[in-house]
Amino acid sequence: MSQDYLQTTVDKFIFRVKVGCLYSETGVWAALDPASGAARLGLSDYTQQSSGDVAFVNLPDVGKAVKAGQELAAVETIKVDLEVQAPFDGEIVAVNEALEDAPELINQDPYGRGWLVEVRPAQWPVPGLLDAAQYLAVMTAQAEAEAAQ
Repeated sequence: MSQDYLQTTVDKFIFRVKVGCLYSETGVWAALDPASGAARLGLSDYTQQSSGDVAFVNLPDVGKAVKAGQELAAVETIKVDLEVQAPFDGEIVAVNEALEDAPELINQDPYGRGWLVEVRPAQWPVPGLLDAAQYLAVMTAQAEAEAAQ
């Protein structure tokens, strides 16, 4: 296993958590680019797997202000309509236009080519976000609770 990821197995599913990202409890990861001051955001491996195959993504406009807890993007899958919540306040500085033609990138490469948006955060680091080990514990508990249903 790569040093870049922590992973856990729940039921028959393997979920990876990328080291170096920060996470919201709702399964949004954020990775800050110190050069640009913008954070790239996407769905965690657990969130994309438990939501199903992505069919459509609705991303916000560049320049839009976002507030923590408000809708950042809408992701439609074969199982659910997912409202992706912004993990912090900021301004949208880029969107992943590749998702218009290939929304399945979210499922295929959630920490890479399947990113959603880049946001210039109002502050960094952001209080309340979890590191990879903390998110792994939260995610494992969520996955085990879902598997037990």
